[in-house]
Amino acid sequence: MITWKDVMAYTSRPLTPPRRVEKSEAEWKALLTEEEFYITRKKGTERAFTGEYCEAHEPGLYACRCCGTHLFDARVKFESGTGWPSFTQPVEENVIAYHQDRSFGMTRVEVCCLVCDAHLGHVFPDGPEPTGLRYCINSASIRLVAD
Repeated sequence: MITWKDVMAYTSRPLTPPRRVEKSEAEWKALLTEEEFYITRKKGTERAFTGEYCEAHEPGLYACRCCGTHLFDARVKFESGTGWPSFTQPVEENVIAYHQDRSFGMTRVEVCCLVCDAHLGHVFPDGPEPTGLRYCINSASIRLVAD
């Protein structure tokens, strides 16, 4: 189980991905909608409470919209009230990359797919037990797939 201490350590000591997927900007644009491209490849953010999975409760795994890597299990999804799908932990330790984000005059931890570098959202230390983490994820960066 990943803790906030682990998250902070991973910002300076990246994990090794299970595999790598790399494409050119043109290849990503051909695979993604304009919004998906903006969010995943240009580090955009969808408006709160507008994402496809904001209030979803179906079972399954959430995969990276870009490369299909399984990232989060629906069983650890929770209602954070923030307007974005929120999870307490990833399915595997080595599927998420953590980066210090000092944009917009604040310090946060950005989370990306470790396999393809897609921007997913941010992680915060204000989630529920047992991890205390809140992975705040853009719906446009993930896709719900069957278990």
